[in-house]
Amino acid sequence: MTPLTEQPGWLPLVRHRKLMSELSLRSLFERDPHRFGRLSVEHDGVLLDYSKNRITSETVELLVTLARECGLEAYRDAMFSGGEVNPSEHRAALHTALRDPGDSPLAVDGSDVRPEIRDTLERMAGLVDAIRDGGYTGTTGKAITDVVNIGIGGSDLGPRLAVEAMAPWADGPRVHFVANADGWELEQVFNKVDPETTLFLVVSKSFGTPETMANAHQAMDWFRQRLGGGADLAKHFIAITANTEKVQSLGLDTERVLPMWDWVGGRYSLWSGVGMSIALAVGMERFREMLAGGHSMDRHFRDAPLDRNIPALMGLLSVWNVTFGGRRAQAIVPYTERLAHLPSYLQQLIMESNGKSVDRLGQAVDWPTVPVIWGQTGTVGQHAFFQALHQGTEVVPVDFIGIAGPVAESAGDPAQVTANLVAQSQALMQGKTADEAREEMRHKGMDEARIEELVAARSFAGGRPSNTLLLRDLSPYRLGMLIAAYEHRTFVEAAIWGVNPFDQWGVELGKELANELLPAIRDGEQIPDVDASTRGLIAQVREWRR
Repeated sequence: MTPLTEQPGWLPLVRHRKLMSELSLRSLFERDPHRFGRLSVEHDGVLLDYSKNRITSETVELLVTLARECGLEAYRDAMFSGGEVNPSEHRAALHTALRDPGDSPLAVDGSDVRPEIRDTLERMAGLVDAIRDGGYTGTTGKAITDVVNIGIGGSDLGPRLAVEAMAPWADGPRVHFVANADGWELEQVFNKVDPETTLFLVVSKSFGTPETMANAHQAMDWFRQRLGGGADLAKHFIAITANTEKVQSLGLDTERVLPMWDWVGGRYSLWSGVGMSIALAVGMERFREMLAGGHSMDRHFRDAPLDRNIPALMGLLSVWNVTFGGRRAQAIVPYTERLAHLPSYLQQLIMESNGKSVDRLGQAVDWPTVPVIWGQTGTVGQHAFFQALHQGTEVVPVDFIGIAGPVAESAGDPAQVTANLVAQSQALMQGKTADEAREEMRHKGMDEARIEELVAARSFAGGRPSNTLLLRDLSPYRLGMLIAAYEHRTFVEAAIWGVNPFDQWGVELGKELANELLPAIRDGEQIPDVDASTRGLIAQVREWRR
């Protein structure tokens, strides 16, 4: 693998970045009245406006050239065809197959995976219909009214996002989510539900994730305490996992296990049986609509030219801003509360995937990779962190996500929300010059001395980059498109940076150390031979707990 900085396209982009840094975004718009049309692309009701980046069409051409030199297209084709694109674990990454309705054979390790996917969807549909129509009952014969999804990371964030985003179609059991092992979420759920009418989904690929299993065992204990040892636990717990042996050891029904596969990473898994909570909330039809939206974006990513390809452009622009522009963070700002969990979902998707400092061959990289992903919904964020976005010393690129149609039936003012979204991206781009600030204050009748006191504080440099993703509506279909677009954006970044977006060894280190320290903290065993800070913290916790 040729290092990124040794690719033929690297130096032309370095030189081009220096040239572009001398131009203002405002001047680029003034020079080109057709800039929006030239630097935006629409597919199937999703529009990406990337014109408010400090780029030209030449920038895009240079980035596409670099992407091809880095093997993006071949790497993409290998992913879609079931190739080993996760070399550190010798695995394919076939989350796209979960939402592909095609029936042509697709082999992983010599076995066609399509029958497994179809079978899982059919089993899901049968369970979902039975639970939602009351045919599936708990141990006392009562229908299920509440579902609790116990998972963490990809087994929690994706379904949590989707259930909230599709709330207008929620006509099934109430769905709750428990991820943190501190007990608070679980306790809040216990206070809201009846064990006779509650179904728990335990979601863990290994069925050994410490937080998930701790919460699952507490839920089982609560269930037995409330209904007695003779209650049929298996009717109230469904496992979604790749480890059926552990399921059986807990006394759960292996006939109701929904599979997770090695060739689907946790953060890409909401399209699988992990999406059971979504389907229970809104119905299998809506779940399939979300799959269809994801597949629409898959086809677009696979088939559209890179310079007219929404996910490819999103990834290329991220590389431009991070690697060539030195921007170390990115804000995600969806303008609807229905997407309130999108920033945290994307934190995991992007940072867990691409938070790597070695390439796919294990060699250290010496160029900036993944940015810090953070954000909040607008217009709420405008009254929190937008001051720093406009005038702070750190330039933070922003992804604005807007919905053209209303997101609530009768309440709210969609026009006001849209006006704020468009205005914020405009303000970040154009800023306000000192002369404009002076004229504005004169118009308000302020005297010249006071104007000069305030002019610096009321001026904005502008030139702050942003993308706007505009969705025709927030239907299950368009939600699927949005999530898939970010999955593929992450893949494009990884292809150019040369990292593996499908492993997460850094996550495992903290888990291993926690397991080593747990006996000393929980059981009072001897503190292991550790550094002074770790030893001191454990000692203080033990003292206070006495």
